[in-house]
Amino acid sequence: MTLKALAAATGLAILALVASAASSAHSKAQLDASADRALHHFFNLNPANRDLAKKAAGILIFSHVSKGGAGVAGEYGQGVLRVNRATAGYYSIAAASVGLTLGFAKRSEIVMFMTQDSLDKFMASKGWSIGADAAVVLVSQSAGGAYDTETIGKPILGFVFGAKGLLGDVSLEGSKITQIKTDD
Repeated sequence: MTLKALAAATGLAILALVASAASSAHSKAQLDASADRALHHFFNLNPANRDLAKKAAGILIFSHVSKGGAGVAGEYGQGVLRVNRATAGYYSIAAASVGLTLGFAKRSEIVMFMTQDSLDKFMASKGWSIGADAAVVLVSQSAGGAYDTETIGKPILGFVFGAKGLLGDVSLEGSKITQIKTDD
């Protein structure tokens, strides 16, 4: 078997493994507890994160997003949408790509809807793709923990943090977010 075929087979196997997680949604209690832990970690990273969250119309929290592959990559995670600090729904995030990807990693992702209009459009969608349905600005901080005021003025902000593993991709582009039914 050639190296390309082996890489493609490995990538497809990893993609199938990650995608199979979609068939077993966690319970509402598990997702809510995991989202609480992720938010707590996010707020501890930078005190400004808590103030920014208070300004958001809604916050989508994916506490564990797994991404991996070898040439062909897949990504999957489950999360919680919070509006006014209350759970408003449960969602999955998934993506697939072909290209220069090698490795496996887990991370947390938070999407903040900074305007009511952006939150309403998200909640009215049957499936929402980052980059196709809406532009999400991936937020980075300066060394002092301050945010760029131009970036913070955007309607949808994305944060990636807590990465563990060996994978160099921190993009949210192309991710599809869909509402899920959970086990109780």
